[in-house]
This record gives sequence, C-alpha cells and structure tokens, in this order.
Amino acid sequence: MDKRLRRLRRAPEPGPYWKQRSWQWSAGFLGLVVLVGGFIALTSGGDDANAAADGPLSHKSGPRNSRPQGCRTDDSAGSALPESAPKDITWHRLGVGRIPVSASAGPTRTDGPVHWCFAHTPVGAALAATVIPSQMSGSGWETVCRQQVVEGNGRKLFEFQRSAYQDIDSAADTGGGAVGSYTGFSVTSYTSGTAKIRLLLTSTQGYGTTTIVVRWSDGDWKLVPTDDGSLYTTVAPVEGSPSGYIPWGGTT
Repeated sequence: MDKRLRRLRRAPEPGPYWKQRSWQWSAGFLGLVVLVGGFIALTSGGDDANAAADGPLSHKSGPRNSRPQGCRTDDSAGSALPESAPKDITWHRLGVGRIPVSASAGPTRTDGPVHWCFAHTPVGAALAATVIPSQMSGSGWETVCRQQVVEGNGRKLFEFQRSAYQDIDSAADTGGGAVGSYTGFSVTSYTSGTAKIRLLLTSTQGYGTTTIVVRWSDGDWKLVPTDDGSLYTTVAPVEGSPSGYIPWGGTT
C-alpha cells in the first residue's frame, strides 16, 4: 500500500467522530461518515479489486443501461422538473434515520442493504440522492458502494476513507447524538443521463443544504463521487427561512 495511504488511515479527525461538528452536519443529516481530508492519487490496475460486484445494478446482470429485471417505476413525467413531491411518499427507518420512499418513483426494490429501482425522472433522481447516501453508515456499505456509486478513482478513495470508521447500524452507535432529517429537495439541473440535486436538511443546529450528483448507469441512478472521494458537497448552514425547495411531505 502507498505510504501516503497508510499515513492517512492512521490520522483521521481526532475525537469520537459523532461528536465532531462535521459529523453532526454530515452523518446527522445524511447518515454518512466523516471522511479524512486530503487528496490521494489512485491508479487502476489491470484487475480492479473494486470492480462492481455481481448484483441487480451490475451490468453483468443484463444489457448495459437496461432496467434490471423486476424493476418497475412510473417514468411518465419524463424530464419535466417537479413542482411537488409524489403524493405516495411514506417514511421508512433506515439505519440511524428515516428516508422518503415512493411506490411510484422508488426505491421499489430491496436486495439486502441495497435499496434500488428509482424512476428515470427528476423525482427519481432526487430520491436516489436522498436514499443511497443514507445506506453508507451501516455494515452493508461496501455492497451499496459497489452497486450504487459510479466506478472510478473517486469511488476508490471513498471506499478507502470510509473503511477507517466504525459501522453505524443504529442510533445507539452514535453515542446518543441527535440525528437530523430530510426536509426537501431541489433539482438544480437534469438530463436523462445526469442530475444535480440539492437537499434541504434539518437538525438541532437548524437548516443545512448539500448537493449530490447522480448518473443514470446500468438502468438506475447512482451517486457520482467527487475527485476527493466525497459523495456530497460540504453541508452548509442556511440562515433564516429556506426557500426554493420542494418539501418531501408524506406519511410516517
């Protein structure tokens, strides 16, 4: 292993990570793990150990970019940007928090820790940007990552950094820290291949926002990590009352 990688693994942000401000903004909202800083150049070898595992979202399971077997969603909205959330939103417990789920827009399928099959629409992209990161705290994060994060150096770096931290499968694992919640979303750009989603989040610290990019790949939406291995932009506080977001609404 590269010496820089060994040094990075031994030097995560000090102190219990659920007490760190970056964790409270990130994991409290998204169920994600604080990632150590810095950039590491990773190169691909002939045999990629991080190649997508066999599963419903691997192109090995069917023609590339075709919908996986058994995946059905309502894609009738096409590329039209939404003015409201689906009326069939319900809330489900996942890890340390809750996620919005739509019977029409997804996720409509679950295979172990992988919640998948999102509508090929802006709302489906927004749901993917909300649900997939929420699965990255638990013990099944590697399976989720291999299936629902776009391959490349960004994913390799995320996997390396995430492996330095403890799995969080329940609220007890956070040391009793408060967990935030999803409040709304905004689709800031959309094509049939890529979407940029801005999420509105709430916690005891108030409102915060972060941006996540998703790509249509192997018949479903997947997260696009940044070059530094982040799955989302830095969560920024919102001063005053937020505007321009669509509330998730729904029932518990």
